[in-house]
Amino acid sequence: MSVATGLAVAGNYFAQPLLDVIGHDLHLSTGTAALVVTVAQSGYGLGLLLLVPLGDLLERRRLAVVLCTLTAVFLTVTASAPNGTLLLIGTALTGLSSVAAQVVMPFAATLSAPAERGRTVGTVMTGLLLGILLARTAAGLLAELGGWRTVYWVNAALMLLIALLLRLRLPTLRTSAGLRYPALLRSTLTLFAHEPVLRWRAALGALTFAAFSVLWTAAAFLLSGPAYGWQESTIGLLGLVGAAGSLAASTAGRLADRGLAHRVSGVCAVLLLGSWGLLAAGGTGSGWSLTALLAGVVVLDLAVQAVHVSNQNLIYGVRPEARNRLNSAYMTSYFAGGAAGSALTSMLWGLGGWAGVCTLGAGLSAAAVGVWTAERLRRRTPRP
Repeated sequence: MSVATGLAVAGNYFAQPLLDVIGHDLHLSTGTAALVVTVAQSGYGLGLLLLVPLGDLLERRRLAVVLCTLTAVFLTVTASAPNGTLLLIGTALTGLSSVAAQVVMPFAATLSAPAERGRTVGTVMTGLLLGILLARTAAGLLAELGGWRTVYWVNAALMLLIALLLRLRLPTLRTSAGLRYPALLRSTLTLFAHEPVLRWRAALGALTFAAFSVLWTAAAFLLSGPAYGWQESTIGLLGLVGAAGSLAASTAGRLADRGLAHRVSGVCAVLLLGSWGLLAAGGTGSGWSLTALLAGVVVLDLAVQAVHVSNQNLIYGVRPEARNRLNSAYMTSYFAGGAAGSALTSMLWGLGGWAGVCTLGAGLSAAAVGVWTAERLRRRTPRP
């Protein structure tokens, strides 16, 4: 299940280290090339809203298998795109169906014992996060070997394989909500009104993932520019540095099982804010600035992943019978934040360069610290 989530989401991140080479190949402007990332996250967000709640209505194994198969089909559209329009369409559809990862995630939480839910979610989330981060490394290496389209063809084949394995290895599981589809979607939205934990954690998740997207959208432009002048394969290796932070997912899950999810998310929100000081110092491309950049990447990824796993553990404990809808509501907010972060980065890069991007990331991170502080103060305030 961990491998399935990683492969499913990887297709949304292949383009990040390849924006420059894709733009040249398809004759796209920098702004249009950066839209590939925004479209992927927007499609994913739409799938979270419209498809993930189906896990509370349909048999989950079948749903996961169908979505993985569709992801493979849409990856081939991207791989064969002759122009920017079809590239964006294929990317959006891949993002829509790749929410298979978010069907598998609550599936794993439901199969686990309550006392081990944090550990289980952390393990599966580690696979998902490694998929996000190592997608950049794989994209860079495969682009050097066979061009930027190669990575999409390879991922399409792997998604067909994982669909078969899920069909063979997962148990059947149906927990019908007893609602028709329109009512199911409405109930997903009303969860925001009834569950304060969901509201706070959705806001915190959206801000932290927006900061994450700011870094990884701008990194390709910084590293391929005059400050560093790296090739695509070298840029992709930056994902290996970020992958070191994925260890935080498993640790955060275990700490959540001990009742420390609130504390972990607060500490890591502060770390996220501090990481932008290191990243800002890494914008010159000289000597020690590369060290600062790499350190900032590790700290930022560690912080974002720990906050995310803590958030999910708190949300899954609210209403077990509605985990897919809770996950849909939370993850829709999460990726809406990511899409907004990517879009703002595309605008700011031309205006303020790396300094402007780091200012944006620091501002989003400071807002995340503010949300966590407000939630803690509200929890400590006795209700009449």
